Amino acid sequence: MAGNKGVAYIGPGKVEVQDIPYPKLELQDGPGVNPANIGRKTEHGVILKVVTSNICGSDQHMVRGRTTAPENLVLGHEITGEVIECGRDVEFIKVGDVCSVPFNIACGRCRNCKEGKTGICLNVNPARPGAAYGYVDMGGWVGGQAEYVMVPYADWNLLKFPDRDQAMEKIRDLTMLSDIFPTGFHGCVTAGVKPGSTVYIAGAGPVGIAAAVGAQLLGAAVVIVADLVESRLAQARSFGCETVDISKGDPKDQIEQILGVPEVDCGVDAVGFEARGHGEGSGKEAPATVLNSLMEITAAGGAVGIPGLYVTGDPGGIDEAAKVGALSLSLGTGWAKSLSFTTGQCPVMKYNRGLMMAILHDKVQIAKAVNATVIPLDQAPQGYADFDSGAAKKYVLDPHGMVA
Repeated sequence: MAGNKGVAYIGPGKVEVQDIPYPKLELQDGPGVNPANIGRKTEHGVILKVVTSNICGSDQHMVRGRTTAPENLVLGHEITGEVIECGRDVEFIKVGDVCSVPFNIACGRCRNCKEGKTGICLNVNPARPGAAYGYVDMGGWVGGQAEYVMVPYADWNLLKFPDRDQAMEKIRDLTMLSDIFPTGFHGCVTAGVKPGSTVYIAGAGPVGIAAAVGAQLLGAAVVIVADLVESRLAQARSFGCETVDISKGDPKDQIEQILGVPEVDCGVDAVGFEARGHGEGSGKEAPATVLNSLMEITAAGGAVGIPGLYVTGDPGGIDEAAKVGALSLSLGTGWAKSLSFTTGQCPVMKYNRGLMMAILHDKVQIAKAVNATVIPLDQAPQGYADFDSGAAKKYVLDPHGMVA
């Protein structure tokens, strides 16, 4: 039997590449695996040889020790791979297919899946709706920052690329379909972005940059991206975005300088619960800052998309309320302005095929926008450290040296 290596969370600030079990078509016991999932048969699944698996900001929350993730949890929910083994019940996916794996695991059979709400599948996580690979409280499905990984419900979950050679030529772009491109796009769709919209995106990390690309695809007139890190703001400007440096004061003042009015049609939170204050308080954690700011600067009757991650367990929260995800929101502002809010996991399958077609037909260059940077699996710990320092890059792990 082949060996396997994967990137595991060891403790706050530390990951390492370990020897891990080769995947089986059955869920095994291990770090974070829900006891009710142990022994679960997955003959509807496949084994993938991982072509690429990306480091995500959501992974970084765990690695910083800001969740209840257990030690030795194998990370990685952004996966693209080649099928090398099919379970007995897989009918349409074949050995040799190169596919994108939506980060949210879905059965395709429950009420939510049938309604397109694949981020909150009812059958894959005994603890609560929704599951993901290599993520805390998400059922214990082993992550894909590894050489090999098992994907369940393969006929339903996998997005097969039409042509292998074309896919490998565009793999840096296509690898973004597993999470950040659909997630950023979802943030814009739920914020109501349409042709002519003015859009404010809080956060110039990979999801924020992906949201900006998504806003442009949707026809936005002006896309404004905000962050504290100048290199990330420069990345946003590199493909036509306006930018706001929140260390220099209230975003609405800078928005007014750009648009002539201190508000936008649509707001997107691509930061999440580790948000920091604006202006003089920009170095201090203030988890409700982005949401409250978005309510203030989004025009009455507008909408706020919230792809940024919020959790119910944060050991590093700034106070007892923040440790359980209870934030001091100015909900009265949102109510008074009749704002709409959409939170939660992006239902990747709602968008990934359309975005794939945009990539394959050269309508978008998402890899260039997020500054995709390919590194071997054994450099993952350094990739995590560099990403944590604010590097304006999206790190793509290449376990088998398959990326040209």
